[in-house]
Amino acid sequence: MPEILKTTFYNNTVLEWLTAMGIVLAVFIAVKIVYRIFSKVVRIFTAKTKTKLDDIIVDMIEEPIVASIVIIGIWFALKGLNMSDVAVGKIGHIMQFSLIMMIAWLVSRLLDALIEEYIVPLTANSESDMDDLLLPILRKGVRIIIWSMAIIIGLNNVGYDVTALIAGLGIGGLAFAMAAKDTVANIFGGFTIFTDKPFGIKDRIQIGNYDGSVVEIGVRSTRLKTSAGRIVTIPNSKFADSPVENISIEPSRKIILQLGLTYDTTPENMDKALAILGEIAAANEDLTGEPTIFFSGFGDFSMNITFIYYIAKDSSIASTQNSINLAVLKQFNAVGLEFAFPTQTLYNIDTNKA
Repeated sequence: MPEILKTTFYNNTVLEWLTAMGIVLAVFIAVKIVYRIFSKVVRIFTAKTKTKLDDIIVDMIEEPIVASIVIIGIWFALKGLNMSDVAVGKIGHIMQFSLIMMIAWLVSRLLDALIEEYIVPLTANSESDMDDLLLPILRKGVRIIIWSMAIIIGLNNVGYDVTALIAGLGIGGLAFAMAAKDTVANIFGGFTIFTDKPFGIKDRIQIGNYDGSVVEIGVRSTRLKTSAGRIVTIPNSKFADSPVENISIEPSRKIILQLGLTYDTTPENMDKALAILGEIAAANEDLTGEPTIFFSGFGDFSMNITFIYYIAKDSSIASTQNSINLAVLKQFNAVGLEFAFPTQTLYNIDTNKA
């Protein structure tokens, strides 16, 4: 035997260290070969089933199981070496913790694959955007819960006081919650939008001083595109405590048109003006409902007419108003009805006669 193999490192010869490494390598190769053969045999049977569940399980458990068996092989290989009781105890704790992490990895992979296979297609085919936004949060939440529980259980098994750790996490979580209260409020505001559905994508809404079309609804914020083409990002918490006007779902748009005729307009011409407005409203196909037309009062320089009409939901508001206003202008001019404008009369007082 070469002398170098007899050289001692940490109470074990080089040969003993190489033997331990060889055991680990042999276990790894053997496990990979056995699992490949086993998985091929199993897939012959799973291919005959109608469900994909068994295929998913076979695919997802391969790497965690191989890694777990290799960890066990490392443990047996190290036990064959000359080590102190303290070292053996620490290595045993590390192996226990590693095996628990492998179990968490297996469960996390399996649940994530099941969500991807069965839940993601359902959300893709649904009309609501809520599930598309909540699903990534759900998947991350499941992973966090699994790994958090695994770490706590693993530390508890190796002798750490997890009670103090959990208490520390509780205090840290409280501090974090206080620092992130605005973010939490925005997330809950996002849930309010998803559940109450006060508006949807492409709806035109008005909140505060902002008026625009909804282009994106996120978990934390919502983006509007204003008529000027600018993108406005609004925190979702604003929607929970502010009135939101959804303009897109209004059944019709109410328009109030104020007209003023000169004071030399006769009662007959006033009746004629009211009749003309009624004919204009009846002839326009973009209006809905009954218009309201009346002689509303005497102004400072005009006799006023109020013309209230309603534009149908699918009609263009600007185009309809334009056609109504042009019709009023043309027909009033055709019959000689004059619109009033601000005027004032100046009186010259001769102070010499006083």
